[in-house]
Amino acid sequence: MAAGMLLAAPARAQTALPAMISVTGEATISVPPDLAQVEGGVTSEAKTAREASEANNAAMGKVLLALKGAGIDEKDFQTSRLSLQPQSAPNRSSGPPVIVGYRASNRVTIRLRDVTKVASVIDTLVGAGANDIGGINFMVAQASKLLDEAREQAVADARRKAEIYAKAAGVTLGAPISISEGGSPVPMQFRKMAGAMASTAPVAQGEETIGVTVSVSWAIKPEQSAQ
Repeated sequence: MAAGMLLAAPARAQTALPAMISVTGEATISVPPDLAQVEGGVTSEAKTAREASEANNAAMGKVLLALKGAGIDEKDFQTSRLSLQPQSAPNRSSGPPVIVGYRASNRVTIRLRDVTKVASVIDTLVGAGANDIGGINFMVAQASKLLDEAREQAVADARRKAEIYAKAAGVTLGAPISISEGGSPVPMQFRKMAGAMASTAPVAQGEETIGVTVSVSWAIKPEQSAQ
């Protein structure tokens, strides 16, 4: 039994955690958006599916021509929703629903590389007959670059905190033992303006914010023995 205890002691010593200081670093970066997406289209109603579809196609054709006329490149707008659905009368009895008409809908998503044109594009959509303005999303093109900058700042923030703890404890920081990113980085916060909007509605682009949190563990340098 004594021999077994002597053999177990070195094993426990080998698995002991190293002396370290663990902290969390945070960083956020805010920048003006340089991209925007606008959703808009046409919803048409008629007694028959054919009439609703034909009316919707004609109205949507005018909208697309207006976008081209406004200088929007065809590669920057695409169909995002296309539907044709029956419309039923209010069911006042236990019988089957009665179809009284059809609703056709066609919506496009427009990508704008100049956020100052958002209001004018909404004007163009409404002026061309669009009656379904879904919303506006603002974003930043170089999101990955901003993420990398935030990561560097988060690690620097973690080191600053660790050095405070090390000084207070009377020890010296060594090399990092581990660095891990806390969950997923906070994505660009796309702010959405939803609902129908008049063509004269003001548009405020504001700023987009990205954030990163990292957990870092630093080894504590062993004390130098006196010579």
